[in-house]
Amino acid sequence: MTATERSEEVLRAAVDAFAESGYAATKTDEIARRAGVSQPYVIRLFGTKQQLFLAATHRVCDRIEDTFRAAAAEGITPDSTQEEKMRALGRGFQTFLTERELLRVLLHGFAAASDPAIGPDVRERFGRIYAVVAELTGASVDEMCRFLANGMLLTVMTAMGVAGPDAVDACWAVDMLENLRAEGD
Repeated sequence: MTATERSEEVLRAAVDAFAESGYAATKTDEIARRAGVSQPYVIRLFGTKQQLFLAATHRVCDRIEDTFRAAAAEGITPDSTQEEKMRALGRGFQTFLTERELLRVLLHGFAAASDPAIGPDVRERFGRIYAVVAELTGASVDEMCRFLANGMLLTVMTAMGVAGPDAVDACWAVDMLENLRAEGD
């Protein structure tokens, strides 16, 4: 296996590990074990756990941006209304419900943003997600706030396991999800 392929495996393992345990609780030996490499090799590839966490956060944000771009390409036409554009991007959240590790790493990134070495990257990447949604939809600030607020609600609900394909039954979550669906229709 090439160093690039091995690096990719380590990064995938890091996304899964950070999604489960967060930045502070995840050990590089656990990531190494999941990737089938040694812990010194992980450090050789990424430098520090902090740099690996940032690489994982970047990977997740790239995937989120790509998902929104794909949803736009699939659902937005030159004749789409503003509402139809927002709905098309909202369908991208279906991907996130099945790839829960994306949302969980994003939440862990927000939680670690008080670290001066992590915070600027996390804020910049969230800003890029904001910019991608704005670029794809031309939404007003008010529409962007509503879209991202609903997205964060789905993110939190997904992380708690009350939204998504393997959701635990919670009547309050069902009510909220139905409300979000009705808004999207």
